[in-house]
Amino acid sequence: MNTWTDGLLIVLVLTNLRLLGTSRLSASIQIVALQGIVMGVLPLVATGADVLVLPLASICLKGVVFPWLLLHSLREAKRLREIQPFVGYTASLLAGIVMLAAAIWMTGHLPLPAHEGPALLVPVALFTVMVGLFVIVTRRTAAKQVLGYLSMENGIYAFGMAFVREEPFLVGVGILLDAFMAVFVMGIAIFHINREFDHIEVDRLDTLKG
Repeated sequence: MNTWTDGLLIVLVLTNLRLLGTSRLSASIQIVALQGIVMGVLPLVATGADVLVLPLASICLKGVVFPWLLLHSLREAKRLREIQPFVGYTASLLAGIVMLAAAIWMTGHLPLPAHEGPALLVPVALFTVMVGLFVIVTRRTAAKQVLGYLSMENGIYAFGMAFVREEPFLVGVGILLDAFMAVFVMGIAIFHINREFDHIEVDRLDTLKG
């Protein structure tokens, strides 16, 4: 079981790095969709969860529904690639390596309980949260920022598995509903931004002033 868990966590690390290094929006969506599937399978192999509803809901929403909504928005916007981000892709990958090292260091200094779960779970969760925040701050398009939000939410979800064993179903459902509403609203926002301004660059929303 530990081998499967470690393998899934390594996949999560690689998808985070790939998310930082790609400019193709469709590939970014597929990466986050794969993360969603990983997050659905992870509770089954990491904690031996008996309730299948939440993992299946995670796989359906994060692996299928959310990516479909975002791909539909991109088709409407006719945008295939991310425009030049605030931080370049090579620099983003280097920042990702630094964030991974920082997550490992932070985990070693956190007062974690003895039952926190697999050894890699907490550092990978922290790393995923950091990557999500980094993408939100450094990318210009609304679509990429939504993907950053989903990545951050995946990290929070993974972090929750390490601590919330008493009520994992309620916590997970709350996170899923929060993410669903965020992506639903942002999908609508992407469509309307493109219709009004012929692009999905969030930094040009300043033109709405006045």
